[in-house]
Amino acid sequence: MRHLELLSPARDIHIGIAAIDCGADAVYIAGPAFGARAAAGNSVEDIAELCRYASLFGARIFVTLNTIIYNDELEEALDLMKKIEEAGADALIVQDPAVIVMARRCGIRMAMHASTQCAIRTPQKAVFYESMGLGRLVLERQMSLDEIKAIRAATRGELEFFVHGALCVCYSGQCYMSEAIEGRSANRGECIQACRSLYDLVDSSGKIILRNKALLSLKDYNLLSRLEDLVEAGVDSFKIEGRLKSETYVRNAVLEYSRALDEIVSRHPDLYRRASFGKVTGGFVPDLEKTFNRGYTELFIDGKRGKWSSMDAPKSIGEPVGKVARILLRGDKMTVTLSGERVILSNGDGFSFIGHNSKISGFRGDVASWPQIEGKDVPQLREGMILYRNTDAAFEKRVSSAKTAREIAVTVDLDFNVKGLLKAFATREDGGNVFLEVPCPEEEAKDKERMASIVKGQIEKKSGIYSFLLGRAEGRLPMMSVSFINSVRREVADALGKIPVRKIPLMRLAEEEGVRAPNAISYKDDVANRISRDFYFERGSESVEKAYELTHRTDAELMRTRYCIRHELGMCPIHQGAKNTGELFLLNNGRRFRLGFDCKECEMTVSKA
Repeated sequence: MRHLELLSPARDIHIGIAAIDCGADAVYIAGPAFGARAAAGNSVEDIAELCRYASLFGARIFVTLNTIIYNDELEEALDLMKKIEEAGADALIVQDPAVIVMARRCGIRMAMHASTQCAIRTPQKAVFYESMGLGRLVLERQMSLDEIKAIRAATRGELEFFVHGALCVCYSGQCYMSEAIEGRSANRGECIQACRSLYDLVDSSGKIILRNKALLSLKDYNLLSRLEDLVEAGVDSFKIEGRLKSETYVRNAVLEYSRALDEIVSRHPDLYRRASFGKVTGGFVPDLEKTFNRGYTELFIDGKRGKWSSMDAPKSIGEPVGKVARILLRGDKMTVTLSGERVILSNGDGFSFIGHNSKISGFRGDVASWPQIEGKDVPQLREGMILYRNTDAAFEKRVSSAKTAREIAVTVDLDFNVKGLLKAFATREDGGNVFLEVPCPEEEAKDKERMASIVKGQIEKKSGIYSFLLGRAEGRLPMMSVSFINSVRREVADALGKIPVRKIPLMRLAEEEGVRAPNAISYKDDVANRISRDFYFERGSESVEKAYELTHRTDAELMRTRYCIRHELGMCPIHQGAKNTGELFLLNNGRRFRLGFDCKECEMTVSKA
């Protein structure tokens, strides 16, 4: 029996709770420091509260401690690890080997997961990280099913894979462009998202081939229809990106993917089950097209290239709603009239358009009813432009106001064989059970059918997070009031609430000796402190280079990626038969970057020119 886990992001405790209510089996969240999204930190107290809530359903909380760590931060990181363990977190998501070494030395028992920042995309690298004692590997996103299967065949632990959300164009953990431009390291949680900036594409003569395009921006990942393929490839945890996203985004994505995993489990109950407990009820109809996205792609999952770029829309541009037929101005207000097929619009909808120099601009429609939209004047908007809706106010309201509830199933058996005594046996879906003996009326019910119906109706209600089902009811039914039966159900619920819900154990592996590190550790291995340096030497490395953030070596690859601008534009001489254009460069605000094309590996690089 394999346990399938849906792993949700959470910017804060409120979003984490919402994710669990919508069906997440686990949540990943940052602590107050050392998370790869510096703007998404949380107090240890909030993490402890989230852990308590997750435990009601056997769900798990993973805390990101996945930046590289400098020498003068090692003690602070160790102290934080201890506090996170005391808060009840189930695992740490880590990048820096120093975290693993310090945890082992200090007896920290939390499970450790290798972050996507480790750029694990080969069996060899997967085996090396597993040898550190890491029970789960978060794989690189730019991988095919066949490559995932190869890692599955070479490893023993759990595999985690992103299935939805924003995509880094560079292999994770090996992007140095933000550090090179602004001194803000992506490996320190401070990425400036240079991949979403606009660039000119020029050749070696200075000729501009393409102007003002987000040439490094990728569409968002969406593998909703490929979940079963990933399950069969050996993936255990299905991860949604988005620790900076809104609560409505997270609720929408989690509910959609949770239902998809439930459907897989329902078709293969002998093979799979979910990694936590409780059924989601109520809520809304999820729609992934309605929340933030740059268009969707399945990237390299089939081992093939496609149109991956969002160069025209590096932000969420939304769904097209029509062409601007007329703009009427009254002071600082405008009324826009659209042409095209009728679309249901709502007051408060957000709209966007692509203006001069490919810049995406937008406005909010104060009053919106097809075909007219009223709002503040936006001078960049012109007649003839295509208007998009990137915020559907009605959908956002449905999602935020919908009451989703997560309920754990409980079966109750009742025994009335001893006069004046009711024996209740209750079993929770995780296997937890209680036995209660409750004094009950001795007078036998005259209308047994009616009494049986009342018992069933009152027992099969909800109390707290529990949803009850009557199993057996044996013996002669006494004459009982509705309030008495309800009190029995509540007593059972109270008793169950004192028994922790069982958690599916996380994989834990012992550290393996004899698995050597690579001979040469390069700047791409992000070694930023003495503990990590010594770790590699002890594992057999002969040379250990410092992280790019410490050296800023001028010949570094700032990015390496499977995405290729030449292929995206139909300019590939290998696969598309195009004429070789020679060297190509990206220009942005006076900065010049050289594109390299490793055609043997079918990869593109970006470096300083």
